[in-house]
Amino acid sequence: MACAPLLLVIAGMVVASALTGCQQPSSGQGDVSDNSLVGTVTPSGYGATFLGVGECSSRGRDFREVSCASEKAAARVLARHEGPHAEGPACPARTDFVLHISESLSESRSSFDEDGDGAVPRGFACMRNLEQPHPGDPGNGGGPRTVVGDCVYTARKGQVKETPCDGSGEMAPEFEVVAAVQRRAQCPSATALYVQLGGEKAVGCARRV
Repeated sequence: MACAPLLLVIAGMVVASALTGCQQPSSGQGDVSDNSLVGTVTPSGYGATFLGVGECSSRGRDFREVSCASEKAAARVLARHEGPHAEGPACPARTDFVLHISESLSESRSSFDEDGDGAVPRGFACMRNLEQPHPGDPGNGGGPRTVVGDCVYTARKGQVKETPCDGSGEMAPEFEVVAAVQRRAQCPSATALYVQLGGEKAVGCARRV
């Protein structure tokens, strides 16, 4: 049986998080602004699992698995999970971007197409660039997660988005996440904003900058 082609989609280049102010809690949920790019992928046989942990991909119009020693290698897999990204575990904090891996459908498998885009989700890979820039590092204004050391600005009522702490982004930073805790009561007294981070320590304590 011929192997179906795989598709990759970049996500998490811009991160949005739900926020609540110290005085006026909000129940609004954050969303992800997705500057997506799609590429066709050809498995290269470097590992038993396509883009398994520790393996590398190329960068460009088409994303391909390549040897990490190749001059074409651009990013390394930090973690690899099956199923949709939205339902899976969080990527490591140092993740620069996420690759969504899908399998193109034949007519006989069209019933598995949940959203009608012609593809079935296979999983996702949490990627780290081999060289700078590293948008997922604290304070750099990107990556799929908001972490301690990141800065955010108010995008609209009840929502914040990441921006570089050094002011080099389009939007100036308004708050910096200085701690991650389990409950709001554990935040420092100078906390001006609570940011929803997810994970075990889901409350981000942010101070005004």
